[in-house]
Amino acid sequence: MPFIIPALCRGVPVTLSVYRRVPTYCDYSTYFPLSPLSFDQRQLESSRCTVTGRPQIRIASSIHKSIQLSTASTNMTDEVKKAQTAQPGGDTIFGKIIRKEIPADIIYEDDKCLAFRDVNPQAPVHFLVIPKSHIERLSTSTSEDNLLLGHLLTTARDVAKKEGLADNGYRLVINDGRNGAQSVFHLHIHILGGRQLGWPPG
Repeated sequence: MPFIIPALCRGVPVTLSVYRRVPTYCDYSTYFPLSPLSFDQRQLESSRCTVTGRPQIRIASSIHKSIQLSTASTNMTDEVKKAQTAQPGGDTIFGKIIRKEIPADIIYEDDKCLAFRDVNPQAPVHFLVIPKSHIERLSTSTSEDNLLLGHLLTTARDVAKKEGLADNGYRLVINDGRNGAQSVFHLHIHILGGRQLGWPPG
C-alpha cells in the first residue's frame, strides 16, 4: 500500500503517495506528489529512508526542471486570473514602487525607468523594467513614447548583462491587455533567464 499524507507544496494542497525529495534553488528541499508526472525510471535514483524505511526518490535534474516549469505554470495561471478582473486607470502598485511608498528589490534606476526583482519569480533570474511616466499598455503608447520605449529595452539589455544572462540568453515579455494576461495596468517588461525556457510561451 502506498503511504498517503496530505501536505502543502509551495502553498498548494497536494497528496503525497511516495516521498520524493527535490532540491530547489534555495537551501531547502520540497516534497512533490509522484502521480502527476511521467518519467523514465532510469532517470531516478531510488533509496529508502533510514528512519522510516519508506521509499525516498531523488529526482534527476531533468525531472526537477519539469517540476519547476509545472510550478511556474500554476503561478502564471494566478496571474491570468488577476488579469481577467484588472482594470485600467487609477494608481497601481508600480506607481507606489516608483514613489518608494512600498518596498521593492530595486537593481537599477535612472530618471526614466526602474528595474526591480519580481516578487513571484518564474525563473532563477526574473526582474521587471518599468517607465517612471505612466503608460498603461504598450498598445496605448504613442509615437511620443518611442524614445522611452527604446530606453526600456536598452535598460533591460544592460541589466540582464549585469545579472549574468548575456551569454546563455534570456526572454523579454510584455503582457498587453486581458488576453495578454496583463494584471497591472502600468507598462512593464519581464526579463527571465537562468534556465532553459520553453516554447511556445503561452
